[in-house]
Amino acid sequence: MAAVEMEQPEEALDAKITGRGVNVFYGPKQAIFDVDIDIKEHQVTAFIGPSGCGKSTFLRCLNRMNDTIDICRVEGDIRIEGHDIYGKSVDVVQLRTRVGMVFQKPNPFPKSIYENVAYGPRIHGMVQNKAALDEVVEKSLIRAGLFDEIKDRLDQPGTGISGGQQQRLCIARAIAINPEVILMDEPCSALDPIATAKIEELIDDLRAQYTIVIVTHNMQQAARVSQKTAFFHLGELVEFDDTEQIFTNPSEERTQDYITGRFG
Repeated sequence: MAAVEMEQPEEALDAKITGRGVNVFYGPKQAIFDVDIDIKEHQVTAFIGPSGCGKSTFLRCLNRMNDTIDICRVEGDIRIEGHDIYGKSVDVVQLRTRVGMVFQKPNPFPKSIYENVAYGPRIHGMVQNKAALDEVVEKSLIRAGLFDEIKDRLDQPGTGISGGQQQRLCIARAIAINPEVILMDEPCSALDPIATAKIEELIDDLRAQYTIVIVTHNMQQAARVSQKTAFFHLGELVEFDDTEQIFTNPSEERTQDYITGRFG
């Protein structure tokens, strides 16, 4: 993706992430069409839309996860705090420490609970000794609302706890490297209602410290956890506004049709 020098529009000046003219292609097939968006700091922004509408594809542009797909090509301009994340000098590993990610299915490493959280800070050289590492692990697990439940089992496998606990472990792992942004790709779709409620509560707590972007197929969840909502359809960003506005008085007919269940 070519670096494009663009003047920051006024509305983007207080945005954490800006996208301008973003197009994504899988080989000859275009998946995202000319998306412009401003994502503000310390807010939860939800991406909603029917399956295959491009919301996860666009989410993965924000930490260059699409780089791992050979046939994928991203065009346009995406910036974090004004810095072009597709610039030639950008270290993608470093970018992904700033922009953490939590996936649809909990994916703890086949290691102990402790090692799952310690892995990132250790490989990035963020801690000098075992005591500092212990502190990072404990703080991350506390922040993820998990420490009290598993503090006596830190040496046991991360794969041996419940699905909801595994997903909170993955969130603890993401925040252990002190990111600025957390991307969540349908983080509750594999979880039961009780585990989902815990994750939603956690998301609300975490936005005080992080900028969160969540893809969800559950419109009630988007309404509960987010301050801004983006509605995608057939690769286009149809509408982006305050969540309350999107769900009570959308300006686009397609948005209205989707949220009232006429399609999707």
